[in-house]
Amino acid sequence: MMIGRRKLIAGLGAGLTLGGCQKILETGPVDGFAQSLDLFTRDAQRLVTSRDALAREYSAAERSPDFRANGSRTVDTPEYRRHLAQGFSGWRLAVGGMVARPLSLSIADLQHMPARTQITRHDCVEGWSAIGQWTGTPLSHLLKLAGVSDKARYVLFRCADRYGDTPYYESVDMIEALHPQTIMAWRMNGQPLPERHGAPLRLRVERQLGYKHAKYVTGIEAIADYRDIAGGKGGFWEDRAGYQWWAGI
Repeated sequence: MMIGRRKLIAGLGAGLTLGGCQKILETGPVDGFAQSLDLFTRDAQRLVTSRDALAREYSAAERSPDFRANGSRTVDTPEYRRHLAQGFSGWRLAVGGMVARPLSLSIADLQHMPARTQITRHDCVEGWSAIGQWTGTPLSHLLKLAGVSDKARYVLFRCADRYGDTPYYESVDMIEALHPQTIMAWRMNGQPLPERHGAPLRLRVERQLGYKHAKYVTGIEAIADYRDIAGGKGGFWEDRAGYQWWAGI
């Protein structure tokens, strides 16, 4: 089931490079059907898989010697270049939305919180995989610290990287957000998170395909719905190329 899922999404991603496929997916009835199928796939997978099931973790000896960077390799904005040059000493993460106590956190703040280290496999929609070690702050801890509302259903991630004039963003539902392996990673393979992998902070949501693992994260927001954000599909590639919002593996 998992292999078939990856092939299906990879095929969809490849097919969407053709203008005709994109136009078909953008029509109302087909688009609505695709979103319904997306949620059906999520619900069906959760019927046979515990919401607390863990992604496989590996030994240090199994780490990939070369871990390719997916998506953006850097952020070419004056603000990001300044933070990078300063070692992110003045950088802040905003945690807000439907929370009782909005937060503004430095990397040092995050590193002094409870942390989790895990060695997991990254599965890219392009068809490649790699195993890496990640250390970061559990997203569940940040949401608890901020006092997330019971009415929040999703968590939105705003990012510093842009494609043209469009900022990257992603979202996951609250089940994935509170999963113990979902972390905001600030170390990779025992070193500070590299620039090409999303420094200073990226999402690791280990039960989802690679495009859900937002890099260069600057903001986390608890929200009730993602349909009124950007293109309304819940993420940059979901809006732009018709990728499925539910990318469970």
